[in-house]
Amino acid sequence: MRSGAEPPITAYRRLETVPADAMALFGTGLNDTPAWYRTVADAAIPPGAAACFLVVGAPPIAVLPMLRLLGGAAALTTPYTCRWTPLTGASGGDAMWYLIGRALGGWCRPYATTRLDALDLDDPCWVPLCAGIRAGGLVPLRFAHFGNWHICVAGLDWEAYLAARPGALRATLRRRGARLHDAGAALRVVTGGEGLPEAMAAYDWVYQRSWKGAEPYPDFNPALMRACAADGTLRLGLLEQGGETLAAQFWVVRDRTATVLKLAHDVAHDGASPGTVLTGMMIRHMLEQDRVRALDFGRGDDEYKKDWTGTRRQRSGLLLANPRRLGGLIEIAKNALKKARSRL
Repeated sequence: MRSGAEPPITAYRRLETVPADAMALFGTGLNDTPAWYRTVADAAIPPGAAACFLVVGAPPIAVLPMLRLLGGAAALTTPYTCRWTPLTGASGGDAMWYLIGRALGGWCRPYATTRLDALDLDDPCWVPLCAGIRAGGLVPLRFAHFGNWHICVAGLDWEAYLAARPGALRATLRRRGARLHDAGAALRVVTGGEGLPEAMAAYDWVYQRSWKGAEPYPDFNPALMRACAADGTLRLGLLEQGGETLAAQFWVVRDRTATVLKLAHDVAHDGASPGTVLTGMMIRHMLEQDRVRALDFGRGDDEYKKDWTGTRRQRSGLLLANPRRLGGLIEIAKNALKKARSRL
């Protein structure tokens, strides 16, 4: 099988045109669903780029969501993507992954480089995938991308989860939470329905009054909220007091995993720690109501995430360099020089 021809690969510009048997390969995780990629394609594509869905094999064995760029290609990821992987449905073993990599390598050959990021390279599938990519004529160059903080909470109730958190965090939740409660602050969790537009407006109002900068794709989060509300996975949390929203958080619950995508609070209320208190309220709500088995704090190594989770995993990237093109050769040489310097 490894010495055979590359499997056929067909590119589709729009998700709506992907055949039904290929659509069946999409997953149920946050970044693996048709709803996710439909939202990305509609609201998070860089200028001059276009989404491209590669269907490998006939019948299909994988779908590769990709991005065509000016003079190159990349995985179809965004600043909000926590993990990218080929979509395969049930696993077919190393031989299948090798063929997927071979097909991807062949499709990327016209480009000097192709960037794949937000990868879990600790997943064993990437060994045969990279072997196939090399057989397709490209050199995969690894780089670190971002840290992802998470925790398994299976079997834990709120009290057990809280008892394992640092003492300073527990004290903040106890003291500041009591003060906010006494002042009339309360949690509201919106999952959809008629109240969603108003809740989204409150979220946006808080975001504008927070420390955060402008979103690179301002239409993405509202579109994803609506998509998640439609399939019941949205958890939009608001901490409200006297008709005012102090803090807001955007969570998604899929496959018994609660992932926070965005959180913000009004900096005018910094002293009350409304963001910290709201995080605790949301986690308690999802432990008790959704019975989640894992918490995921998304992209980045922000210090506060360690207190809520304690476990870090590395998300990495691969730059697929074509040694037959000048740009690819330059990247291969730069990578070799970097390795040589690190050894010295």
